[in-house]
Amino acid sequence: MRTTITALALVLSGSALAACSTEAQMRAEDPAAHSTGAASTEPAEPAEADAVRTADLATVLDDGDGAELCLGGVAESLPPQCSGLPMAGWDWAEHPEHEEAAGVRWGSFAVTGSYDGETFTVTEAVPAALYDPMAQEPEEPLGTPCEEVGDAIDASRATPEAMDATLNAAAALPDVAMVWLDEDLINVAVTEDPARAEAKLRETWGGLLCVSTAEHTQRELEAIQQELNELPGLLSSGSTRPDHIGVTVVHDDGSIQEQVDEEYGEGLVEVSSALVSAEG
Repeated sequence: MRTTITALALVLSGSALAACSTEAQMRAEDPAAHSTGAASTEPAEPAEADAVRTADLATVLDDGDGAELCLGGVAESLPPQCSGLPMAGWDWAEHPEHEEAAGVRWGSFAVTGSYDGETFTVTEAVPAALYDPMAQEPEEPLGTPCEEVGDAIDASRATPEAMDATLNAAAALPDVAMVWLDEDLINVAVTEDPARAEAKLRETWGGLLCVSTAEHTQRELEAIQQELNELPGLLSSGSTRPDHIGVTVVHDDGSIQEQVDEEYGEGLVEVSSALVSAEG
């Protein structure tokens, strides 16, 4: 089985309608108004936020301005640096499993609580040493989509120098979707004419070659990724296979996935959430 190495990565980085009613209509619809002679002025109880948890371990860091839950990248300095969600209900005295340097405290925890769109309120925290991660299926290697790959046609043009030249030629194809290596096999996905692409690449490459088709070019995916920068709570985005963009957001209750499916079609953009339902 070949080990997949990505040669060229695509690094990409309802409004609510309120109905107005007259006081008479409100009284007609509200039994309490009939019994008391006036509509209640008590404010409605706010809906309780659903409990959520981090999908994996996350860094809790406090540089003196209060604890933050860092769900994105963390700079591996000493002390580390990151920016995250403000946290309520966090007391370092209750979580001794942390480090401290230069006035900064931090630790790795799996936390549970509620998120109101701005602040994460903690109800439970499990330190990394006691965390039991859920088993996850490993991601399938990209491999090669060609059912049959013939022998190299010219070993003298299967050198590292020839490979570099071919990868550069593949990246310059006007309809290129993605280029990647599967050990010594060059894979190139294009959107229009695979025969033309193969002929061009055979000018420099005599080794194993697979030219396949895709629906979206690299440029199209990059343009979509630029648009995805506007998603609420975007943490990261990237592409590791043709016709696919993976994005991670702070929290998606399913509505963000529905939004991108409607905008770009199902299957093109896959949304992952750093905060997931605590019930799952």
